[in-house]
Amino acid sequence: MLILPALASLGASLGWATGIVLAQTPARKLGAFEFTRIQLIACAALLSLICSLFGYWPSIQWGHWPAYLTSITLGIAVGNLTMIECLRRAGPRLTELLLALKAPLVALMAFVWLQETPAVADAIGGAITLAGIALAIFFDRPKDSPSEARSGSLAAILLLGFTATACQGLGFLIMKPAMQAGTEPLAASAIRLLGAAFLVSLVALWPAKALQGKCAVTPQLLGRTVLPGVIGYGLSSSLLLYAFANFDAGVAAVLGSLSPVLVLPILYLKEGSIPRPPALLGAILAVSGTAVIALA
Repeated sequence: MLILPALASLGASLGWATGIVLAQTPARKLGAFEFTRIQLIACAALLSLICSLFGYWPSIQWGHWPAYLTSITLGIAVGNLTMIECLRRAGPRLTELLLALKAPLVALMAFVWLQETPAVADAIGGAITLAGIALAIFFDRPKDSPSEARSGSLAAILLLGFTATACQGLGFLIMKPAMQAGTEPLAASAIRLLGAAFLVSLVALWPAKALQGKCAVTPQLLGRTVLPGVIGYGLSSSLLLYAFANFDAGVAAVLGSLSPVLVLPILYLKEGSIPRPPALLGAILAVSGTAVIALA
């Protein structure tokens, strides 16, 4: 039934929008590296347990190991570290808007590496997405609320957002052949998380100040750190992988990219923060541009 993959894509968008709002406060307290390390270890353990209980491990197609390796190092390790740092500096709304660049950036990578000439619709969709993000960034000044406060230069925020978006987009798309070959979505997510957790844990052995937590980890802070990770890494990623494997990739990409719009009502429910017109219009344009690219 096509309705299930469609609902899975929508569920992934809602999960990411919810998770990124919940993640901002603990990420600012712990720092990007320590926050990501805790999330990866906890979520990798949880998904590994689920895969063991349901017997999903045999479904993994190990012949696609280069895709797994690339997805682990770039899609999760680099992509999520830069995303969390962007979230700490820019807040959930701007971070989600920058993540909407996933479709045009993936199209650009395909042009550079695979010599795939983008269609006119791809160029138009990319321009619409960029216009929406620019509108929200430059014409919607942040409100005086914890979620909207920005720290650091706008150039650094944009660089972090672009890096996160490109790495995450590549990390998901490169997994499509393995999923089509029969790998269970939860098993694929577990492999990605286990590899990334191992990699980040190795890096954590380096006694650099930037890699240390910024505060003590209390049980409450630990729970607030792990919860958005379970929602994002575990639930949302698995739902989108399932949608990519069982649905038209373009439609799945659109439905899985609605987070910039869905984050606005979530912020309203959390803080009573009413989005300003440029923010709302920018989010709608960003998602519309993604739709033009994916559905062309």
